[in-house]
Amino acid sequence: MTPSVLPLIGIDTGGTFTDFVVHDGDGLRIHKELSTPSAPDQAIVAGLAALGMLGRPARIVHGSTVATNAVLEGKGARTVFVTNRGFADVLSIGRQARAELYNLTPLAVPPPVAAELCVETGGRIGADGSVVEPLTADDIAALVETVRQLAPDAIAISLLFSFLDDRFERRLADALAGCAEVVCHSSAVLPEQREYERGLATWLNAFVGPLMQRYLQALEQSLRPAHLSVMQSSGQTCAPAFGARHGVNLLVSGPAAGLLGARHVAALVGCERMLTFDMGGTSTDVALVDGDLSLTSEGAVGPYPVAVPMVDLHTIGAGGGSLARVDAAGLLHVGPQSAGAVPGPACYGRGGTVATVTDAHVVLGRIPAGLRLGGRLQLDIAAAHAAVAAIATALGGIALADAAQGIIALANEHMQQALRVISVERGIDPRTFTLVSFGGAGGLHVCALAAALGLKQALVPAQAGVLSALGMIVAAPGRQLAQAVRRPLAAVSDADIAAGFAHLRARGVAALTAEGHAADELQARLHVDMCYRGQSYALTLPWTTRDDVTARFHAEHERRYGHTLARTLELVSLRAAVTAAAPAVNLHARPPAATAATLAATVPVYDQVALANGQHMVGPAIVTSVVGTTFIEAGWSATADGAGNLRLAVE
Repeated sequence: MTPSVLPLIGIDTGGTFTDFVVHDGDGLRIHKELSTPSAPDQAIVAGLAALGMLGRPARIVHGSTVATNAVLEGKGARTVFVTNRGFADVLSIGRQARAELYNLTPLAVPPPVAAELCVETGGRIGADGSVVEPLTADDIAALVETVRQLAPDAIAISLLFSFLDDRFERRLADALAGCAEVVCHSSAVLPEQREYERGLATWLNAFVGPLMQRYLQALEQSLRPAHLSVMQSSGQTCAPAFGARHGVNLLVSGPAAGLLGARHVAALVGCERMLTFDMGGTSTDVALVDGDLSLTSEGAVGPYPVAVPMVDLHTIGAGGGSLARVDAAGLLHVGPQSAGAVPGPACYGRGGTVATVTDAHVVLGRIPAGLRLGGRLQLDIAAAHAAVAAIATALGGIALADAAQGIIALANEHMQQALRVISVERGIDPRTFTLVSFGGAGGLHVCALAAALGLKQALVPAQAGVLSALGMIVAAPGRQLAQAVRRPLAAVSDADIAAGFAHLRARGVAALTAEGHAADELQARLHVDMCYRGQSYALTLPWTTRDDVTARFHAEHERRYGHTLARTLELVSLRAAVTAAAPAVNLHARPPAATAATLAATVPVYDQVALANGQHMVGPAIVTSVVGTTFIEAGWSATADGAGNLRLAVE
């Protein structure tokens, strides 16, 4: 079997399910496996075995929550943070932002790194690139001795202005190489301005480094002879070796793949402007896509800003497994706590007793009683009713259906607000977009959310329940590279800009050819970060010509902030996205037919696999599949297309 015909497998490890999509040239096969949070690779091996793909040659692309969970749960490696003298508190001080602006007695928040693990040394570079304080042999010897006594698992080195000159960081990294399992320095992780964000990204990379190295090495070994690639937060794939060294670049790999899958399917049906809504068992991710995916350097994971390039999305703790509770004042709450995969919602029959959003849907009949979740998991209807009944009792003995409806309405409110954050709050009218819903639970809420935002149309892809896994097999290998400049645009010559881009492109080409990609298939997209002089944050724009990018900057600044300034423009950074060709994945269309079978029920229930090309359904109705359920509300209709996607519209 030649590499060109090897099966292509996308694997997305989520909080509740691990999803699989297999493309073997003859179409797609999909599978869901309950996640094993304590050992994520177990669910991967089990799923591949169920698909008959374990131990076979294949190309596997994997998105992992291992690094994300380690950050959110604070279960990373014991990490020493090394910085310049006088700056040991840089990560603790941060931006002095307060979670509760008007709370005069806020709770104390522990610093990311304990004070005893923050170590200072010499080797300071100034803002102009000059040496302010040298790095002496005595500095190095003292640092090595101090670090050895601390016995860390990982070391993060972040010196001031190292993005201009990283010689001192590299010397320290070499000297400390034998003192920990992982040693990383900021100029290799995030060579950009802002010492707090750069230092935090470097610490996060070291914090998850040992865990990611062990996980990816073991996974790669267990999947042989298959070839493994890893999804990055930027929507590009990389080799496991790169992912192991750059764990901070993998923190939102699953959501990034979901956006790729949504864009791929939406493009096939002629939809370019979309709000995406990815509702899984544990969380919901929303994003705005207008053509290409937008990247941001202002993302966050939990309480930590993460300045490495990642897809621009907003995440909230609301999913199908979000727990419902009634507080002492008698008010209903939904999330952010989740039932996860173990024990899961009560209807899973795995020991869960607390009501979740999924249980509320079961009570209302929106998830039919005979349905097997993921194709295998039998619903425990009685357990779902008992869990929601407890909420009904706590709310003063209201009707069971009213309690279930209240749980869903509150979850919808949380998700509607998230969609407004990435549209209305950015000055964008969402009514000109299509709501693209995916994730195992998304189809149950798509009509309600579209209606709340004033949208007239929505799209539920045929593979909605496994769309992140689908996105992985259509992703292109690539690298995101940056070079700090921070000089007036007029003071940087065209030759300097061209040389900077050439250097970045060469680094990307070298990295990707080392992973086996042909140099002649690689492409580079060039961008610049620009701002008005005195501003702390920049806008990222495609690089064309100096005059064009200047005009684009003024126009974008006025669109986003409502004004322009008569100030000098500064060139902050050069950026290059170097990518290889994406795999060719064809989603086969189904032939037209007269009708599809409707199952007997109070509300019509349709099997999505049996839907005819062009079949029209009027709500209320339910469309089921192995990987998800779509609820078509009254006032809405749905039309199935040739690939099994559902096009929803207001009647």
